[in-house]
Amino acid sequence: MQDLHIDDFYKDAGLILMALFLTFPRKSTVYVEDICGPDEVDEFGLHSPRYLSCFGTMLWLGDEGYLRYDDTVRQEAIEQAVLSHKAFMLLSARHEFISETSDEDDTLPPSVLAQRQTNVFRLHRAIRNGSSEQLRQIMHYLLARHS
Repeated sequence: MQDLHIDDFYKDAGLILMALFLTFPRKSTVYVEDICGPDEVDEFGLHSPRYLSCFGTMLWLGDEGYLRYDDTVRQEAIEQAVLSHKAFMLLSARHEFISETSDEDDTLPPSVLAQRQTNVFRLHRAIRNGSSEQLRQIMHYLLARHS
């Protein structure tokens, strides 16, 4: 059975963490539409299940200590959000399983090599490549580090 909602969760969580990493240590507002795309409310004023799942991911990341935020803007955003110490250290840490090597690695400066070995680099690459499997692997790895 394909757990597509889990793939969506991993994608949303990865995008949220990346967005906050890119603005760290400044607090910022993270909008649901920036993470999962635009959504139209139905005739009753309710958002789609996909949209609500993305919003739920934001709240879950806060509940689990990966981020802090001051308040929500209805079901549209979290305000004054910032990565927690735990999440910042996790993302900026060296990835434990460095398996990718190439001949060009020998020519890169040590600072570039070190940056390419971080969890956040792996996360960014998985998001950029659009690979659900790659994203699932890195997010599972990151979330398992502090379970």
